[in-house]
Amino acid sequence: MEFTAIDYSIFALLLVLSSAIGLFYALSGDRQRTVQEFLLANRDMGCLPVALSLLASFQSAVAILGVPAEIFRFGTEYWFLGCSYFLGLLIPAHIFIPVFYRLRITSTYEYLELRFNKTVRVFGTITFIFQMVIYMGVVLYAPALALNAVTGFDLWSAVLTMGLVCTLYTTLGGLKAVIWTDVFQTLVMLAGQVAVIVVGAWRVGGMARVWRVAEQQGKIAGIDLDPNPLERHTFWSLSVGGVFMMLSLYGVNQAQVQRYLCARSERQAKLSCYAVFPCQQIVLCLSCLTGLVMFVYNLEHPLAPSQRPASPDQLVLFFVMDVLQDLPGLPGLFVACLFSGALSTISSAFNSLATVTMEDLVRPHFPGLSESRATLLSKLLALGYGLLCLGMAYVSSMLGPVLQAAISIFGMVGGPLLGLFCLGMFFPCANPTGAVVGLLAGLAMAFWIGIGSFLQSTAGAKGVSPANSTALPTVGNLSAVLATTLLPPSTSAPAPSPTGLQRFYSLSYMWYSAHNSTTVILVGVLVSLLTGPTPPAALDPRTISPVLPWLLCCLPPKIRRWLCCGAAGSAQAAGHAGTAEKSHGVPNGLSPPGPEQGEEGQGYVRSAGAPIYAVQETSF
Repeated sequence: MEFTAIDYSIFALLLVLSSAIGLFYALSGDRQRTVQEFLLANRDMGCLPVALSLLASFQSAVAILGVPAEIFRFGTEYWFLGCSYFLGLLIPAHIFIPVFYRLRITSTYEYLELRFNKTVRVFGTITFIFQMVIYMGVVLYAPALALNAVTGFDLWSAVLTMGLVCTLYTTLGGLKAVIWTDVFQTLVMLAGQVAVIVVGAWRVGGMARVWRVAEQQGKIAGIDLDPNPLERHTFWSLSVGGVFMMLSLYGVNQAQVQRYLCARSERQAKLSCYAVFPCQQIVLCLSCLTGLVMFVYNLEHPLAPSQRPASPDQLVLFFVMDVLQDLPGLPGLFVACLFSGALSTISSAFNSLATVTMEDLVRPHFPGLSESRATLLSKLLALGYGLLCLGMAYVSSMLGPVLQAAISIFGMVGGPLLGLFCLGMFFPCANPTGAVVGLLAGLAMAFWIGIGSFLQSTAGAKGVSPANSTALPTVGNLSAVLATTLLPPSTSAPAPSPTGLQRFYSLSYMWYSAHNSTTVILVGVLVSLLTGPTPPAALDPRTISPVLPWLLCCLPPKIRRWLCCGAAGSAQAAGHAGTAEKSHGVPNGLSPPGPEQGEEGQGYVRSAGAPIYAVQETSF
C-alpha cells in the first residue's frame, strides 16, 4: 500500500521535533561549551529521563520487528525473558553503578586503567569501538530494508534521513539532546505499538478472544525447565542466561553507563535502574501481545502465498499495513515508531563512540588540550561517527548473507567485556596480563562459537536447519539485539541430534554472554596467579566492588586469601599515589562529589592534597 499525505506528515513531524530538541540544547544553557556538558549533560539529569533513555536504547527497531515475529512463530516462551530483568537491573544498581559513579569517570574504560593499566584500557576501548561501528550500519540499514520491501518506502531516502537527522541533533545538542529525544521517541514507540494492538485486537474480536485462540493453537507456552543448554529457549536460558545479557548491556556498556554517570547523584542513577524495570516489562508485554494479535489475525485473514513475506523481519510490517490500511495516519505512526527505535539506538552509539574516542584515545596523548578545543573535537567526533554510520549502512547493503555474520559480531563482544569488568571488580588478584589474555581468550571463544554456528546454519540451509540457527535476531537490547541466530524455518521433520563440534556450535545464543564472560574470568584468574597476582599495595580500593566482602564471606579463609592475594582493609585504605596519578587525582579533572549528592557522599575520607578514597573496613 502507499503512504498518504497524513502518514508522511506524521513521519516528518518525528524528524522535525527530534532535530528541534537538538537545536534547543545547542542554543540554551552553556550551549555545549564544555566536555562535561556535551558528553555527560553536565551531570545534572533526573532519574526519569535517564530511565526512559535507557529504555529507548534497549528498544531498538530490530526488537520492534523481531520480538512479535518470535511470538508469532514460536509462542510466548520468549516472554520469560522478563524474569531476567529484575536481577539484570538490580545488580548494576548496587554493584556497577557505585564503582563507576564514585570514580567520577566519563568513559567506562577509564576504570580499566585505574584497575589494571593503560594497555588494558586501550584493548577494551578498541573492542567496544569495533563492536559499535559494526552495529551502527546494521541497525540503520536493516529496518529501512524491511520497510522498503513491504511499503515501497525509498530505501536510501530512509537511511539518509535517519542518519543525517540523528547526526544533527547528536552533534549539536550532546548527551542532553540525546536523552530528551529518547524520551520523546519512547513515547512515540509506545503509541505506535498500542495503536497496532488495539486496532488488531478489535478486528478479531477483542484481546480475550486473542488469548483464547492462541491458547487453543498451542501458542501460550508453559514453563520449560529443561536444563539442556542446547535448547534454544527454556526457562533457564531466558531467566538465567538473560541476566548475563542484561549485565553486558546495563552493567558495563558505555552507551548505558554514560547515562548513569550523567545523573545528578548516585541515588538518581540507581533510581533510574529501578524506574526502567517496569517500563521494560510493559514494552516486552506490548511486543508479545503484538505477536499474539498477529497470529490470530493471520488465522482469520491469511495472506495469499504470493503475498507472504520473504523473511520473518517483514511479518510485523505486513500485518501493520494490512490492519491499518484504511485508517489514515496510523501507518505513519507505526513507521515513526519504527524509526524512533532506530534513532534512539543510533544516537546512543554516536555519543558513546565520541566519548570513548575522546577520553580513551585522544586526551591521554594530548593532556594539555584546552576545554574549548576538546569540546569542539568531541563534536567533530560525533559528526564523524555519524558519517561513518552512513558508510557502514552502504557496506551492509553489499554484504548479502554475510550480513547475518556481521550482525552476530555485536553480541559476541558483549560477554567478554562483561567478563573483563567482573574480573577487575571481584578478583583483586587479577593483574594486567591476566586481564588482556582473558579478554583475548573470551573473544576467541565468542567468535569460534558464533562463526561456527553461523557456518553450520548456512550449511544447514541446504538441508535441515540446526535448532539454534536464526534469520532474525529477536533479542531487544544493545548487547544481544543483533547478536544471535536466525529463526529456524518451519519443518515437519525433527532435526537430528547434533554430535561432536555440532553440539558445541548448537549452544543456545541465550548462554553466549554467560559462557564468554566466564571464559574471561577463568582464564584471567589463572594467568594472573601464574604470572604473579596484583600486590595489595598496588590495588586501588575504589576499583573493587564494595560488595566483595559479602560475596566471599561464605568461602573458607584460605580461598579468600588466595583470591584476594592477602589484601586487607588496612592495606587497601592506604594512599595509592600511582593510581591517583593516572587520573591526576580526580578523573578528567572533574570536581569530586560533594555531600549534597546524597548517599555517595558517605563512606569517603579526604586527606590533604589527595583524592577521595572509599573506606573499606572489612578484611578479606
